[in-house]
Amino acid sequence: MDINALFTDEGLRAFTATVRDQHVRDAQQYGQIADIVRRRLEQTPIEGDRWMSKKLRAWKVSRQLKAMQKASGEAASKAEALYATYVNEVLELPQRRAAAEARKLERKNGRQAAVGAAVAKSLDKTVTALGAPQEQAPGAVPQARPAEFVTPDNPWSQWPMAAGEQAPTRTINDYFAKGEQG
Repeated sequence: MDINALFTDEGLRAFTATVRDQHVRDAQQYGQIADIVRRRLEQTPIEGDRWMSKKLRAWKVSRQLKAMQKASGEAASKAEALYATYVNEVLELPQRRAAAEARKLERKNGRQAAVGAAVAKSLDKTVTALGAPQEQAPGAVPQARPAEFVTPDNPWSQWPMAAGEQAPTRTINDYFAKGEQG
């Protein structure tokens, strides 16, 4: 047998098919022989036998042949498993790796596109929220807000205070308008 032939798809398929067929034939023969031996021993008395001795002896002997039949059947299954494992682990591995790499690259590109879209949306919201003047070039850094947004006088002086009360301390919210008032 050419050992290099085992490392090709056709060579390994032929080898495993031959081995499988041989084990299947052996398993059939072991089963037939086990039945013949059991029947013959059940009918052959030995001096000093009791009423179930023949059947028990026949079962013990044929049990070994049945174990051989089972082992040959498992060997035939293992021959098929050998071929399937070889195809899965050796022959199809490059295609599976290429497909996995393509999926990985696709996910990476999708994540990069999503991040880019999120950054663009965030920048758009920031520029819109800051209310960039029309004469300003797009993408330029907006200037500080004009001075008309600052409230110079104390809003608490608008209402009279009760006797003995002090005006609350000022916070940063007292100096900046709460939004567009119109």
